[in-house]
Amino acid sequence: MTAQGGPPQDGAASQPAAAGPSVQPAAVLSVAGRLKDYASGILKQGKPWSEVMDRTSFSRPQNLTEATSRLKKNVAYFKINYLIVVIMAITVCMLMNPGSLMVLCALLVAWLYVFVIRTTPLVIGNHTLSDQTKLLGMAAISFVVIFFLTSVGAVVFGALSIGFCLITLHGATRAPDDLFLDDAQAPAANQNLLSIFTAGKQMPPPAANV
Repeated sequence: MTAQGGPPQDGAASQPAAAGPSVQPAAVLSVAGRLKDYASGILKQGKPWSEVMDRTSFSRPQNLTEATSRLKKNVAYFKINYLIVVIMAITVCMLMNPGSLMVLCALLVAWLYVFVIRTTPLVIGNHTLSDQTKLLGMAAISFVVIFFLTSVGAVVFGALSIGFCLITLHGATRAPDDLFLDDAQAPAANQNLLSIFTAGKQMPPPAANV
């Protein structure tokens, strides 16, 4: 038997496959630029390393009370420098463990895809996920991957231990007598870190004042 011909129908077979979420290089570059500005604003608050490592300011504390007092003052004054020390410790430990570094890079790519690259809503089971739900979900997945499924957590914990030991040693032996604990100048980088990823989103215009 011969199938009867008919006019072409606009069916599912004739429709092109649904296009996936488009990658927007401009959005990624915008986030990268804001991250760079955020990091630069923080690093500018750091003290000169010549002041951090001034050999004439080091002395042995007389007792635990003095060591604790020194540590508190030095942490308040050198907090940005101490943060850099911790970041350097984590970086070195990650470079010594390429597998952990690859896991962190994969997680970073996943975060960028969910919050920056993907332009269409994320739907699971006919339910559109809100930004808060996506944030909680990605945080939970990252926590499980880092601390339960891989050795990344152990590497990060080891790096933090090294960094905190160095900070404690420096803070307890560096006499803070010549330091000026002045935080009057508010840092421009004290914005919410999450706003870096949401700054590009369009917000409804404010109502006009009558």
